[in-house]
Amino acid sequence: MRFSHATPEATYGFAKRFAHYKDFYARHDGLIFSKLGFGTFKKEPYKEENYTFDYKDALKTAIHHGVNVIDTAINYRYQQSEREIGEVLEELFKNGDVKREELIICSKGGFVPLDFPFPENPYEWINEHIIQKGLATSSDIELDQHCMTPAFLNNSLERSLANLHVKCLDIYFLHNPETQLTKIGYNHFLKQLEEIFESFEAHVREGKIKAYGIAVWNAFTYEEGNSEYINLEEVYDVARKVGGASHHFKYIQLPFNIAKTNAYSVLNQKMSDGKYYTPLQVAHKLGLGVMSSSSLLQMHLFQKPFKPEVGYLLDSHMELQSDIQLALQFVRSTRGIVTSLFSSSKREHVSSNLEIATINATNTTKYNLLYKVER
Repeated sequence: MRFSHATPEATYGFAKRFAHYKDFYARHDGLIFSKLGFGTFKKEPYKEENYTFDYKDALKTAIHHGVNVIDTAINYRYQQSEREIGEVLEELFKNGDVKREELIICSKGGFVPLDFPFPENPYEWINEHIIQKGLATSSDIELDQHCMTPAFLNNSLERSLANLHVKCLDIYFLHNPETQLTKIGYNHFLKQLEEIFESFEAHVREGKIKAYGIAVWNAFTYEEGNSEYINLEEVYDVARKVGGASHHFKYIQLPFNIAKTNAYSVLNQKMSDGKYYTPLQVAHKLGLGVMSSSSLLQMHLFQKPFKPEVGYLLDSHMELQSDIQLALQFVRSTRGIVTSLFSSSKREHVSSNLEIATINATNTTKYNLLYKVER
């Protein structure tokens, strides 16, 4: 029987093909996730250099080396990242290299995607493809780049499914809703979130997505009082209000790396018991899966070499050869994260990154000591 989405049996079977890997797979909501996922974000998409390469060979290498989590967003490189993934998936499915149900495919909606090649007049593109089609009004679009009306998000989802050549996404994220928080206010945001989650629950019933979540930058890690702060339990309560106990709000995505550790180390999220917890602790209490992004901080982590103490704590047998591998070992070893995303356009870099799968994750005692060592 063929499925249009990931299944527990198939993802488990995929992981079994890499039985020699150590601590490289995690389970959430029945699915088996590779602890490293393949991301396709590229900073400053308007730069021409972002279109002189593609992710296709790198993605194939990642899948062939045990990665079954693929993350993207419709606006990444003006839909090019999604389209490249779609080409790869179509080829691999056709050749029998991997089955659809073995892969956990995620995308996001919220940013205005535009299109490649970049339109001569992006404002005309917005007017033609969004406003004139009744997906949103000009006041719904913040900074000419972000929109989260249900109609716009529905259109974005349909575009993503077509770009990716799939019938269903395993996880669909509302992308950086904090972009609009200052404008619309927090209470209005929660009210708008009800409408969005209602439409997402409808998409689940239609078979277009299996689960949904929210992907943020700093919204879950800021201190209370910040204009872009979002309380995770309040978001969860909206999902329960909309979908009841069987709601499909099951994931969050937020940045986490060896230099940006707030999700693990800062008690900033107040829960209904009156106590403060880290975002990872709250996610665990609510049963949410956490995907971490920006594992390498767009390579800004490597302005200077890591200290020897960091290397020893992460890899006491000195098997890893680079600080990039150490940085991935750090996120892969973090308790409470089901998968951490990395991005590369070169197959040899992917192969090198995935060498960490052959060694054990760092144990909790040594991992926690890292927070006492300056990188």
